[in-house]
Amino acid sequence: MTTQPEQTLENNLISQLQQLGYKKVLIPDEKALLINLKSQLEKHNKTQFSEIEFAQILNAINKGNVFERAKILRDRVEFTDDSGEHRTVELINQIHWCQNEFQVAQQISIKGIYKNRYDVTILVNGLPLVQIELKRRGLELKEAFKQTSRYGIHSFDAGQGLFQFIQIFVISNGVNSKYYANGPLRNRSFKQTFYWSDVKNKQITQLSTFADIFLEPCHISKMITKYVVLNDTEKTLMVLRPYQFYATEAIVERVKTTTKYGYIWHTTGSGKTLTSFKTAQILTNLPQVYKVVFVVDRKDLDTQTSQEFNSFSKGSIDGTNNTNKLVKQLTGDDKLIVTTIQKLSTAVNKAHYVEKMAVLKDKRIVFIFDECHRSQFGKTHSDIKEFFENSQMFGFTGTPIFKDNAGTNEWGKRTTQMLFGDCLHKYVITDAIRDENVLKFSVEYISTFKKRDHIFDINVEAIDEEEVMNAPQRLNNIVDYIVTNHGRKTHNKSFTAIFCVPSVAILIEYYKLFQTKYKAGEHKLKVGTIFSYGANVDLINDDIDELGTVEELGLAKEPGFSLAAEEKYMAPYGSATKKHPREYLDDFIADYNKLFGTNFSTQDSKSFYNYYNDIAKRVKNQQVDILLVVNMFLTGFDSKWLNTIYVDKNLKYHGLIQAYSRTNRILNELKSQGNVVSFRNLKGATDQAISLFSNLEAKGEIIIEPYEDYVEKFNQAFKDLLQITPTVNSVNDLQDEDAQLVFIKAFRELMRLKNVLVTFTEFDFEDLSMPEQTFEDYKSKYLDLYDRTKNNSQKEKISILNDVDFELELIHRDEINVGYILKLLGKLKDASPEEQEKQKKAIVELIVGEAQLRSKRELIEKFIRENLPEIKDADDIPEEFTSFWTKERLRALHQLSKEENLDDEALEKVIGDFIYTEKEPLRDDIIGLMKDKPSLKERKTIAERIKSKILGFVETFINGIMEAA
Repeated sequence: MTTQPEQTLENNLISQLQQLGYKKVLIPDEKALLINLKSQLEKHNKTQFSEIEFAQILNAINKGNVFERAKILRDRVEFTDDSGEHRTVELINQIHWCQNEFQVAQQISIKGIYKNRYDVTILVNGLPLVQIELKRRGLELKEAFKQTSRYGIHSFDAGQGLFQFIQIFVISNGVNSKYYANGPLRNRSFKQTFYWSDVKNKQITQLSTFADIFLEPCHISKMITKYVVLNDTEKTLMVLRPYQFYATEAIVERVKTTTKYGYIWHTTGSGKTLTSFKTAQILTNLPQVYKVVFVVDRKDLDTQTSQEFNSFSKGSIDGTNNTNKLVKQLTGDDKLIVTTIQKLSTAVNKAHYVEKMAVLKDKRIVFIFDECHRSQFGKTHSDIKEFFENSQMFGFTGTPIFKDNAGTNEWGKRTTQMLFGDCLHKYVITDAIRDENVLKFSVEYISTFKKRDHIFDINVEAIDEEEVMNAPQRLNNIVDYIVTNHGRKTHNKSFTAIFCVPSVAILIEYYKLFQTKYKAGEHKLKVGTIFSYGANVDLINDDIDELGTVEELGLAKEPGFSLAAEEKYMAPYGSATKKHPREYLDDFIADYNKLFGTNFSTQDSKSFYNYYNDIAKRVKNQQVDILLVVNMFLTGFDSKWLNTIYVDKNLKYHGLIQAYSRTNRILNELKSQGNVVSFRNLKGATDQAISLFSNLEAKGEIIIEPYEDYVEKFNQAFKDLLQITPTVNSVNDLQDEDAQLVFIKAFRELMRLKNVLVTFTEFDFEDLSMPEQTFEDYKSKYLDLYDRTKNNSQKEKISILNDVDFELELIHRDEINVGYILKLLGKLKDASPEEQEKQKKAIVELIVGEAQLRSKRELIEKFIRENLPEIKDADDIPEEFTSFWTKERLRALHQLSKEENLDDEALEKVIGDFIYTEKEPLRDDIIGLMKDKPSLKERKTIAERIKSKILGFVETFINGIMEAA
């Protein structure tokens, strides 16, 4: 037998779980599930419940969504017993996690919108807390992932909704096994599924080995009770990855058994904040620990860390600059305190604070320092260590300081190991890329000089003349390059970028160039900027006063610069008017205010930091296309929607890795790598940094292959596609869904490769063996299969293609929208009669090939057929189209309301709320639209049908239209 059937895989897993200590239980349906729950809760709580008492318990736990039930799981449930006394019942033992009742069930059936049977369910005290979905060998895991999502829609909330208590999903095809946390479907992504590994980061993928380790009863119970985090901001669950688990366990063990220090080396982008939070939270429960203090840099506290910590534990962080409040927390009852290195320094140095804190000098206080490569190499570290005599210190860093990259200052060359001792756990960038927790980098070096007749053979590092590096023509050429290529690098502005430059003076010149070209209509990029300022601002070392020295940040001083030389650039090139950088910044913030309707300035520090927070938020929300900086945002800033960094400054060691790593956060299939575009020859520095923080041999694992290699891969994938479907029309002849699935996977691989190729500056379809039109033709057939699958998914019989991820984000192109079609219609109107038929056909083919336009095809064709001939002037087309579309939208809205007997005004409000919040309407919202309320039994099915129609209405009449209006 060449493949292992799912049933065999399932039976073997059940047998293995029984050997691990699970008791197999036969549970065919919800009725049996409830009977079993009663008996298991009675056993766990060493009591008996009457039917009335158990009904109360069921009523108390049958509330809310997955997030709310996760809270219920971790609390004691109240009920009134038959004698009238108030009692509570424990759903899971969180302190002694092994002391729970563990069962395994197979093929539980639940009837919701459709009837679903779940492969393997792990029950803890009778509650389904882990769901395992299996696929036969050879099938991709993403199909099992999609299947669990479908169950979430169809049946998990049916009946008493006990499957809403699932904490962790496991998916496997025998060869590969992954796990992930339950949560709202809108937050669930295959990119957030993880392999388990051992302490040395070796992946454990084989199901039998994975089950022995990860599904062992004590371990899975510990993962649920200790290492699932409830994110209150997102209302979702998060589960720690293996390296986060091992790091936390290592620190907890060290605190329990020794007073030694230690540090964690987890690469940038691997989720150190979550790890450190969970570590701090667990340490606060140890009796020997008096307090836990989590220490961050000011900027992290003002933005990212404050949001993340408060999302994990509401109100745990104080974002003010009030040292008084910190001293009260330290001397009060707070066990977990989050503060800044700056406030902590003030607290241990100023006499009136020191006196109040004297009682803490001999207390067992654990300090956890975030990004300890940035803030722990000066006097503050020594001051804290000397004041808290019985303290224990731990550091987290993505880029440790070694001898090679240690800066020299009055304290000498200090390394991370000197300050914190042993590295307790290491997870480097090569580990993260292998595990698909961060992306590879695509690094391009762009020459900006012409020397005689040679353009690309110059060594930029050999040129250190200030006037050459900062020549207006060079800066202008770089801006022109960015304007020309930004769409290519960011997939038509689907993502954002950072542009880092050597000094405030050069930043000012770059910003003015972007603005001049913007006003001249040469681009539509939204460029924002921020830099630090002061009465005697150091224009070279922007922000260094708060983050450390130039050497500590891994930033190289620019050739030929000194502060004295820099001051003459406080005036624009060629201008006799001198202006302080702060005045320029206020001018630039005024542009920002005009663009976004805000009211920021540098009038005081509060307004400035409000601006800092706002621009950070808008970069994350894709409202700023390019953020122009000197040093700010190059460390610590985390945005999944940022995929490109333009570099015109010298970087090295950890500063280089930190800056590059702004771009490589995992998001979706469209974001295939982080793009680095360097206008300086940083190749040697890049190789050095890779060698230091992984190893030089790992360069191929960190930086993607050259353009030619991807061309070769694409051409081979095209050959593979032709073996399946030799012509476009042969897609129509595929006999069954299995054959269609093979085609879908083959063409999807082509799309993935093209997605990488288009980001290269030199990309040209002429380099590929597949003509562009052929690619578009196959894409249309691919989308036909998607449409057919989507339509079939509403039927009782589920298509096997329903669980395939078509990765439509790889098809999305912003430039092909309704506005673009209207321009083509204008040309069509003015064309000669013989040209019109040809152009009409081309427009229809274009619509068919674009995922976001397919739902609009019928209406656009109707406009071409019925309205376009009556329009005399092509300039009137946009206005006439808007009028046509409004009428059709109102007609469709009325039709939907009439078909389902809905309240018109309420329907418009629900649609308006959906457009504004992008959150799908809840079932209760939809029930509220109905003039005649259906029976309780029918409500779920009818509500799903109406919701599907509402989403279809928005997709057809709103999405892609509002942008074109």
